[in-house]
Amino acid sequence: MTSNQPTILVIDDEPQIRKFLRISLSAQQYRVLEAANGAEGLAQAALAKPDLLVLDLGLPDMDGQQVLSELRQWSQVPVLVLSVRASEGEKVLALDGGANDYVTKPFGIQEFLARVRVLLRQADGGEQAPARVQSGALSIDFAYRRVSLGTEEIALTRKEYAVLALLARHLGRVVTQQQLLKDIWGPSHGEDSHYLRVVVGHLRQKLGDDPAAPRFIVTEAGVGYRLREGG
Repeated sequence: MTSNQPTILVIDDEPQIRKFLRISLSAQQYRVLEAANGAEGLAQAALAKPDLLVLDLGLPDMDGQQVLSELRQWSQVPVLVLSVRASEGEKVLALDGGANDYVTKPFGIQEFLARVRVLLRQADGGEQAPARVQSGALSIDFAYRRVSLGTEEIALTRKEYAVLALLARHLGRVVTQQQLLKDIWGPSHGEDSHYLRVVVGHLRQKLGDDPAAPRFIVTEAGVGYRLREGG
């Protein structure tokens, strides 16, 4: 986080709300960026690396819960949800999905600013995870959920992408079978290693990766898998 002027990205489709927040946050010496939809917000989050993100859930192109889910694939930036959705279920879904705080509209600006200050204080200030990882000719772009081999984009299923993305976030390090299964299939699937073998097999086919002499995905027998650094 910059020491003198933290950057806050506001993702909200209501111009009046964005203007109100821009004026209020700027008066507190914050630098404010704006996005009117989810896709634009994710792109700005990847490019500008803000210190805090304020996220509305009712966006025109994608639900804010989906924006949060995609953001958490590659960034741990603090997220303050600001939404008219006041139900306990929506709040729990957002907080379980990686939001750091939740404020319902209409809201008091002093309380909102106090919550912003708390989240900025809590931010550890460490480096953000990279928005893109390269392993030889293989490229994983977390911001756009895009996987390319050389100049060719590779179409992956949700599970195939999730496995590859998790390996990429731990580039060069072994990720255990149990961790992959629990993170992607859920806590009750920690022993269902056949699910993982099938998905890894499909991934290798699509990437043209020979398991006997892998360029990308290496099997660590009895432990798990790793994505080769440098490929």
